[in-house]
Amino acid sequence: ANGERPMSHAGAIVGIPGLEIERVDRNQGIHVWAYPRTRPPCVHCQHAPVRIKASYRRSLKHTRQGNRVMTLHLKVPKYHCPQCQRYFRHPFVGIRPRYRGTEGYRMEVYEAHDGGVTQRKLSRTHEVSAATVERWYQHHVEQRLSEMSNRPCPQVLGIDEHFFSKKQGYATTLVDLKNHKVFDVVLGRSEARLEGYLKRLPGREQVKVVVMDLSETYRRIVKRYFPNAQIVADRFHVVRLVNHHFLKLWQQLDSEGRKNRGLLSLMRRHHWNLSEEQQHRLQSYLAQYPVLEALYQAKHQLMRLLLLKTLRPSKVRYYAPQLLELIRQFEQSPASALAKTLKSWLEPIVRMWRFTKSNGITEGFHTKMEMISRRAYGFRNFQNYRTRVLVQCGWDGVINRV
Repeated sequence: ANGERPMSHAGAIVGIPGLEIERVDRNQGIHVWAYPRTRPPCVHCQHAPVRIKASYRRSLKHTRQGNRVMTLHLKVPKYHCPQCQRYFRHPFVGIRPRYRGTEGYRMEVYEAHDGGVTQRKLSRTHEVSAATVERWYQHHVEQRLSEMSNRPCPQVLGIDEHFFSKKQGYATTLVDLKNHKVFDVVLGRSEARLEGYLKRLPGREQVKVVVMDLSETYRRIVKRYFPNAQIVADRFHVVRLVNHHFLKLWQQLDSEGRKNRGLLSLMRRHHWNLSEEQQHRLQSYLAQYPVLEALYQAKHQLMRLLLLKTLRPSKVRYYAPQLLELIRQFEQSPASALAKTLKSWLEPIVRMWRFTKSNGITEGFHTKMEMISRRAYGFRNFQNYRTRVLVQCGWDGVINRV
């Protein structure tokens, strides 16, 4: 109805405390005329009371009710303090100076656009231009990014690379594995390109654990720039390395059998996951190649050791000699290259038995980052890409207690 009388508890209804409603007009949209109920103390010296020098009207979009936009028409007094002789305008909660929308309304547009609603549709439903939607969105993105700046390094860090563009190459992802958040994204994957960033990185001395694949470059970087961190090998990459070497040796011993897709499926799967019929078929084939059979049995024992998790120190001391014996057997076999790699990464591999986290979290974020890039039809500017990734996958101000 038009011309409604002043309502009590208007602040609770509108969502802005300290308001008194003069009237409401619902003919075209929802228009609410309101004014502040009380006078605040001086914002400069906290003196009270103050006198009203003048007042003016200010119109802001506030929220949506159903499919109509609520517009606030506020009477804004200009005060004069008799003690400090200074002037100030009435401050409203959730309303910033010179903005044409309340903070709640701007956040509503930001969350809708962040959730996939197009600028064109928001311009129709929220009665703002597409340029305004983009400006509000960028404002909240920069605000969230500023909240994440100067954060110290997490204690449990995951490092991995991912492809960014043909022109600029690869980028390095740093992930907080404890809180499941992307810590940062840096362009480049070599020590020379990451050196400047890592030297300025705050809190790198407090990093205790770094999970990574079997990359010599990243291992050198961790040892140099994270002096107090222990390196833990990612289990997926270790298992993949073993399978890669085994399939390569199989290719050398029997190139025709390697092309058989049925045998390839049996060789790739763990022995304990095969049915009796599949095990019999595999054993019949391996009996024709004694060297390949011995390698398969050794690989089967190695896989059982690599998949062990959350072991106590006493169990680690029990299984470590078995792992060393298997590596020694590989050194005296055609799989000497595999033995050399396992021996080089022995300590990070053994730490897998004690540490529960893996870079599967990082790989999951890489999938999400790829979807962000596809949704934007690709990024040319890396800073825009980094900003979008940190806002979508980064710290949200909440620390998960585990």
